[in-house]
Amino acid sequence: MKYRIVDGSEHMSIEEVARLFRMTYWAGERSIETIEKSLRNSSCYGVCLEDEGKLVGFARVISDYATTYYLCDVVVDPDYRGRGLGTALVSHIEALPVYAGLRGILVTRDAHSMYRQFGYEVLNGRAMVKEALGEGCSNG
Repeated sequence: MKYRIVDGSEHMSIEEVARLFRMTYWAGERSIETIEKSLRNSSCYGVCLEDEGKLVGFARVISDYATTYYLCDVVVDPDYRGRGLGTALVSHIEALPVYAGLRGILVTRDAHSMYRQFGYEVLNGRAMVKEALGEGCSNG
């Protein structure tokens, strides 16, 4: 299976991103308008199958590019999980110079072992989250 990592939401259709989000517990109900706004205000990355041109993975990053970045909405199509695509996507993002030396934040209840290989740790008793009213960005 040949794939490539793409940088920038302009290289992905909103419909493909929405299709991936509908497969998640945290973003399945997001409206197209909310998805579009979140993509416009984030750095977006995707995993695209070379032969089919199909988007099978997605992630976005919110950052001040000085101290902190927030990795969110990481999703891989269930039909393509277990093939290293999520690891490749996060590895690509983590290797980008714009995030080098910054504190990374990630909120998720899944795939902790995958994220640990990139230095993420589960924080007990310190991390705080305020849930959004209505739609928002949370990996669970």
